[in-house]
Amino acid sequence: MIPLLGIAAWSGTGKTTLLKKLIPALCARGVRPGLIKHTHHNMDVDKPGKDSYELRKAGAAQTLVASRQRWALMTETPEEPELDLTYLVSRMDVSKLDIVLVEGFKHEAVAKILLFRQGCGHEVDELTIDEHVIAVASDIPLSLDVPLLDINDIPQIATFVLRWLGR
Repeated sequence: MIPLLGIAAWSGTGKTTLLKKLIPALCARGVRPGLIKHTHHNMDVDKPGKDSYELRKAGAAQTLVASRQRWALMTETPEEPELDLTYLVSRMDVSKLDIVLVEGFKHEAVAKILLFRQGCGHEVDELTIDEHVIAVASDIPLSLDVPLLDINDIPQIATFVLRWLGR
């Protein structure tokens, strides 16, 4: 099974901002990361007016769009229960990946780094540090029973992830 590492935090803490910097840092160190992002919004990766959008909206249960640069498979799931992380990872080609980073899915039983930022509307004592939390990345010093990382020090976080991966 491919290693999964969650980046979990309250909305507005900077999960996406951190991942936008961490992914290239890991790539520069020879790690091939994949990403699964959970959203609570009704998202659509296709655009109205495009042929693929119109064909999908016509009733196709699955639509695969392909070009030389990339391909994407869209599956309609309006009456399905919330998909679990294991199923979503099984849809990925793990032969091309060394790790799957997971944004969101904070209640899944996977290793995770929690993020904390002072001034984001939450207090330190609200952090839920369970057996799956391998570190906390924060912008203030904290006294915790797990490693503390500087949320603004991407090289430090990348090094921590590499050690966790056993590299």
